[in-house]
Amino acid sequence: MKKVNLKQAQKRIKELRDLLEYYNKKYYDEDISEISDFEYDMLNNELKNLEKQFPELITEESNTQKVGGHVKKGFEEVVHEVPLLSLQDVFSVEEVYDFDKRIQKQATELNKATSYVVETKIDGLSASLKYVKGKLVQGATRR
Repeated sequence: MKKVNLKQAQKRIKELRDLLEYYNKKYYDEDISEISDFEYDMLNNELKNLEKQFPELITEESNTQKVGGHVKKGFEEVVHEVPLLSLQDVFSVEEVYDFDKRIQKQATELNKATSYVVETKIDGLSASLKYVKGKLVQGATRR
């Protein structure tokens, strides 16, 4: 990543936030995808990297601090029995190894064994479905 000063970072962060907010509105609220998931992820990663380099520029409104989209009218908020968390995007083998190191370190500190499966992420909607006696009684997404 090219070195930037604070003023350049402020300008680019604003550009990225505006772009990502626009794409979020299109995608989440209007069901329109104007760019590929990869292009979106690259913009979001650029924002994450700039905020990592300049943490004083992080705000609540940043795409890195919230989930995209707005809750549609007519839906009730659901408290999930098990948190419905977001997956972490990785774009290189090194990032997978870094993830493994973090998990192994935490497992060692907690004196716990660990095992997991790593697979290609398929983009789409995360949903929690609740069935009672074989009948669907609730469907909820992550907010």
